[in-house]
Amino acid sequence: MNLPYLLLAILTLLFIGYLVWNNGRQKSQGNSYNPFSEDYLLGLNYLLGEQPDKAVDIFIKLLEVDSETVETHLALGHLFRRRGEVDRAIRIHQNLIAKPQLSKKQRTQATLALGEDYLRAGVLDRAERLLLDVVQSGEFQIPALKMLLDIYEQEKEWVRAIQTAEKYQQVSNEPLFARIAHYNCELAIDSRLRFGSEQAAKYLKLALVSDKNCVRASLLQGSWDMEQQDYKQAIKCFRRVADQDIWFLTEVIKPLGECYEKLGQSEEYYQLLHRYQNQAPRLSLVLVLSERILQEQGALAASEFVTEQLYAKPSLSGLSRLIELQKLLSADTAKYNLQLLFNITQQLIMLKPVYRCENCGYAGKVLHWQCPSCRQWGSVKSIQGLEGE
Repeated sequence: MNLPYLLLAILTLLFIGYLVWNNGRQKSQGNSYNPFSEDYLLGLNYLLGEQPDKAVDIFIKLLEVDSETVETHLALGHLFRRRGEVDRAIRIHQNLIAKPQLSKKQRTQATLALGEDYLRAGVLDRAERLLLDVVQSGEFQIPALKMLLDIYEQEKEWVRAIQTAEKYQQVSNEPLFARIAHYNCELAIDSRLRFGSEQAAKYLKLALVSDKNCVRASLLQGSWDMEQQDYKQAIKCFRRVADQDIWFLTEVIKPLGECYEKLGQSEEYYQLLHRYQNQAPRLSLVLVLSERILQEQGALAASEFVTEQLYAKPSLSGLSRLIELQKLLSADTAKYNLQLLFNITQQLIMLKPVYRCENCGYAGKVLHWQCPSCRQWGSVKSIQGLEGE
C-alpha cells in the first residue's frame, strides 16, 4: 500500500471512530444525528474513485476540532509533513490555532507544529517568530529551542545561536559547550575578515573557554600565527591539538614541520613525531618519518621501517609507500612490475574518502566541522584502519 492510501486508511478509521463516538454521545443526549452527511458521502466517492488526496481533504474538513480531536489533527499534520506535503500540514495547524476552544497548552503545541512546518518549508522568518512565541510561553521550550538553533545556523546568526544554545542548556540540562565553541569559531572567522586578527583572537579564546578541547580553535589560531610569522606561538597551538583530540593529529603534522623548519629546529620536529608515533600510531607520521629515514639512512632502512609499521597497523597508503621504496631497491624488471602495483594502489587511494562522520557515516575528502548530512558539529574525523590512518 502506498503512502497516500495508507494515510487515508488511518484517517478513515479515525474519522469513523469519531463518528461512532459522537453519534453515541448525541443519542445519549437525546439528539438525532446523522453521521453520513453529504460531505462524508462525497469523501467516500473520492476514495472509491481512486482520488485519495481529495478524500483526505474532505475527511479533515469533517473532523471537528475539539479537546478530544486535537491530538488527531496534530498527528495528521505530522504525517503530512513527513510525506513532504507541508502546505497541508500548515493548513491543519493554522486551523487548530484559530479555534477558540483550545487550551493554552494545546494552542502552544499547535504553534510549535506550525513553526516546524514553516521550518521544513524554508520560510525561516515565520518559523522563528512562532518558535520564539512558544519559548516565551514556557511550554515545549526544548523542541522549540532546538529548531531555533537550526534556523540560526542556517542563517549564520552566530550570536543568536550562542544565546539560544545557552538558554537550551538551562532548560534541558544538556551541555552544548562544544557546539557553542564552534559558534565562536565561526564568529572569529567572520571577525578576522571584517575587523582584523585582534577581535578574532578574542572569539577563539571564548571558544576555548567554552570547550577547552576545541581543536578547531587551536588550528585556526595556529594557522593565523603562521601567517604572522609567529612560529613559536603556532607550534604551541598545533601541539595543543594532540592533547585535545588525538584523532586530529594528522591535521597538524605538515604545519608543524613548516614551523620547525622556519625556526631551524627540524631535529626537534622529528623527535616529536617519534613520540607521537609511539603514543598514537598514524600513517601520516609513518610517511614523514620514512622520508627522513630514506634521506639519512637509505631506501633499505626506510623500507624496513615502513614494513614494521605495516605489520603493526596495515593500511593501503602504507602499502603504496612500501612499494615506492621497494622500487628503489629493485632491478629494472621488478621496477616495472612494482610501478604497476604502485599505480593501482594510488588509484584505489584516490577513490577512497579521507574523512567520515562518526554520527551518520557521511564520508568525503574534505574536513567539515559541521557534518553536511546530519548537521552534527565536530563529528567528522579522519578515517582509521586499512583504508585510512
